[in-house]
Amino acid sequence: MKKYLNQFLSGLAILVLATSCKSNANTSETTNIVKPETVGISSDSLAAATERLHKHVDEGKLPGTFMRVIKDGEVIYDDKYGHIDVANNTPTQENSLYRIFSMTKPVTATAIMTLYDQGKLSLDDKVSKYIPEFAQTQVYKEVDGKHSTEPQKNEMTIRHLLTHTSGIPYGWEKSYTDSIYATKQFMGQDWTIEEMTKELATVPLKFQPGTKYNYGLGIDVAGYIVEVISGKKLDDYFKSVIFDPLEMDNTAFYVPEEKMDRTALIYTHDEEGKIKTPEKGMTFEVTEPPKLLLGGAGLFSTLGDYEKFCRMLLNKGELNGKRVLSEKAVELIMTDQFPTEVEKQPGMGHGLSGTVRLDTGEYSWGGAAATKFWIDPTNNLIVIGYTQLMGGETDYATEFKATVDRSLMDQ
Repeated sequence: MKKYLNQFLSGLAILVLATSCKSNANTSETTNIVKPETVGISSDSLAAATERLHKHVDEGKLPGTFMRVIKDGEVIYDDKYGHIDVANNTPTQENSLYRIFSMTKPVTATAIMTLYDQGKLSLDDKVSKYIPEFAQTQVYKEVDGKHSTEPQKNEMTIRHLLTHTSGIPYGWEKSYTDSIYATKQFMGQDWTIEEMTKELATVPLKFQPGTKYNYGLGIDVAGYIVEVISGKKLDDYFKSVIFDPLEMDNTAFYVPEEKMDRTALIYTHDEEGKIKTPEKGMTFEVTEPPKLLLGGAGLFSTLGDYEKFCRMLLNKGELNGKRVLSEKAVELIMTDQFPTEVEKQPGMGHGLSGTVRLDTGEYSWGGAAATKFWIDPTNNLIVIGYTQLMGGETDYATEFKATVDRSLMDQ
């Protein structure tokens, strides 16, 4: 181990650790890497962070990790370790495909804001303008200990959908509305986003729009609004307006058969905290476009593809001479959009489909299988971490990001 750390400290930006366990490192040279010191970040700090990162894999808590850091437009760190398929010894590589789950949400926010740029919507438009069924949606209210409803006082808007303040939950908590959602299993039905959205409109909202935060299906409703306004299916709109201009050629709602060998398996933890592969359908039954195109989840992507998306946002809507969003649209995505009545965590706000640190303007979000990204405009920084673990406790990405932050503070 000491030999490799010394090599890193002498000038390498990538740390390659060879271990005796079944995990192994793969450092595909597809990206130009510059020394961290050229942008004011310490290589020795990253070396220590790498050791901790790899430990999650070496101890069997993660199948593999892929972490990349971009500072001032340069890739200063690119580490691929372990496997996307442990049993078949398939290493983590540049072109590995991952389920990014809720990292789909910022893509939907971007799609909405392209329509904003075209003058086709406003964030404060009522949702019922595009989905009339929501004009009659009631709000849950308990009266004398009994279930009741009342009309919306301030009708739900697109901004509410994109900040999780609409009153539309996922159904994961203990409330009357959540219990209805859990029974209906909205994301598990064989139907289209149009059919799902119109059924959602029949269920009482959990609270009055714009008064509270509750993570939920609101951004899926926003995805349907994209379809209504554009006249295109959500996947087609994503491809033509976002993915094609950014050359995100490996991002879609499904994986073609010829790319399945590049697709990371999803793991869970057993009783001892070690990884195990979940049911086959979670990973393999994905070779055809799904009937239900969700604005809040569902995309597969490579880390390199999502890096392009992050670079576009950090660069105020443009990448490689192609403009996807106006600067104003990006500003709205990456700044606090919470209604004034909603209680915030200290120092934190919520942009469109992502959290915002109020001091640095850092915009971030993650996915259910432990993927994560951060875009920090103050420090001109992007950090992206990928693995595939459902329901397990691991801080691999946030630990690493904290090291990068401390290194920046020490400048």
